[in-house]
Amino acid sequence: MELFKNFKDFKMDVLKEVGNIGAGNAATALSQLLNKPIDMAVPKVQLLSFEEITDKVGGAEELVYAVFLRVEGEAPGNLFFILTPEAASNLLSRIAGIEVSGGDELSEMELSALSEIGNILAGSYLSSLADFTSLTMYPTVPALAMDMAGAILGYGLLQFGQMGDDALLIDTTFLEGQNEIEGQFFLIPDPESFPKIFKALGVPFDND
Repeated sequence: MELFKNFKDFKMDVLKEVGNIGAGNAATALSQLLNKPIDMAVPKVQLLSFEEITDKVGGAEELVYAVFLRVEGEAPGNLFFILTPEAASNLLSRIAGIEVSGGDELSEMELSALSEIGNILAGSYLSSLADFTSLTMYPTVPALAMDMAGAILGYGLLQFGQMGDDALLIDTTFLEGQNEIEGQFFLIPDPESFPKIFKALGVPFDND
């Protein structure tokens, strides 16, 4: 985390701009998919240690829905789009216009729609980061699961080995009238990927 502590404000502004452009692209893509206007608030962007991620979603035992994608290309890593069950239901009913069954778990159609929304968000944010850095980065086909947050993050570790120690968090908020529906998007680059991303952004990795 020493690198992050030494970030200049303008360097954080670059990452915030990535989030802003990604949110705009995601809103446009979702509007086209759903054939209705989609509003998204300006996202909050933070850099976190890996250990802080589960705290941000309510703790390791918090039940969540998560869309998981592997990032491939010049700066590989892992992507997670995480929602509480309540937020997932509200997103589908209020934003996507899908009548949610109301049971403890989402139906196959509801899960498919949630996966597609997560895929669009991930692709939009990833494209923004790739454009800023001029690095080739692309997502794999998404997987969706409902489980405890700690178990879902552990799945990424089991599937792809040790992830990096740090993560980029983009708080994503959909607006529907006076209602806000929040989700959290985490990019966890592999350990060797952060130096490439920072270098491409003009940030020396060994920042004094």
